[in-house]
Amino acid sequence: MNPIESKVLGKQISHPREYAPEILVAVPRQLNREQYHIHEQSLPFIGVDAWHAYELGFLTQKGLPVAGILKMVYACNSQFLVESKSLKLYLNSFNMGKYGNNRKDGIALVLETIKTDLTKLLKTEVELAFYTQYEQNSYDFNDYILLEDEQEANNVSFDVYKENMDLLTSTKTDKTQELKVSTNLLRSNCRITHQPDWGSAFIHLKSKHQIDKIALLKYLVSIRNENHFHEEICEMLYKRLLDKFEPEILMVACLYTRRGGIDICPVRANKKEYLPPNIIRAELLTKQAFRQ
Repeated sequence: MNPIESKVLGKQISHPREYAPEILVAVPRQLNREQYHIHEQSLPFIGVDAWHAYELGFLTQKGLPVAGILKMVYACNSQFLVESKSLKLYLNSFNMGKYGNNRKDGIALVLETIKTDLTKLLKTEVELAFYTQYEQNSYDFNDYILLEDEQEANNVSFDVYKENMDLLTSTKTDKTQELKVSTNLLRSNCRITHQPDWGSAFIHLKSKHQIDKIALLKYLVSIRNENHFHEEICEMLYKRLLDKFEPEILMVACLYTRRGGIDICPVRANKKEYLPPNIIRAELLTKQAFRQ
């Protein structure tokens, strides 16, 4: 385990009873990117990490509890990502604190505090919004085909559960193929604890390779026993598809199931216009994917 991560990962730690910014942990992204030949100075993608924290709460100065959903977004070109367990503990440290004379003032004060702490930690701009009810119902992935619903998925054998790029097969032609596909079978494991992480993956790909959709599903299934953080899985998938299919369009989104009251939704694309427009914005609370 990296010394930076060992601060909270794999350890039993009591929830802080008071505001505790010191518990936050920043993890260098480059630790995992090196093995996939992803270089900080020439990233092959743009994108964001969008987080939803469903258990943020605090008290007003008069003792009224305030609870809601925090949406947090920051760019993938930041040097660091925030480790999710440390973020959970940090957000819980607000629970019994008193902020503001009323709900509105308290929310503003708490958001400003969180924004300041995370911006300092990650050395990048962090966008935040707080929701006490669902105000939006936008969704970016209505027209994506679910790979496991393909009839052929029932007729082939799946027996590889360790990431294997060779499972990706295609035929290069002069004809361009565009795919928008998804799966609710996304599963990987935490890099440190090896606990399972579940989610949905969405891929938008346009290439002169005629791509075998079942082979693509087999590849996605093959990451079942990979041990990486959520952001790292998304970037691994992106880089494998980039190297294999030389795409004109490539977007990968991994929307993970919440764990510890937080879900992480990394999104990567080769151009800004291919990023899903709603989930990447803190000011929109989007409709959840099936596995979220």
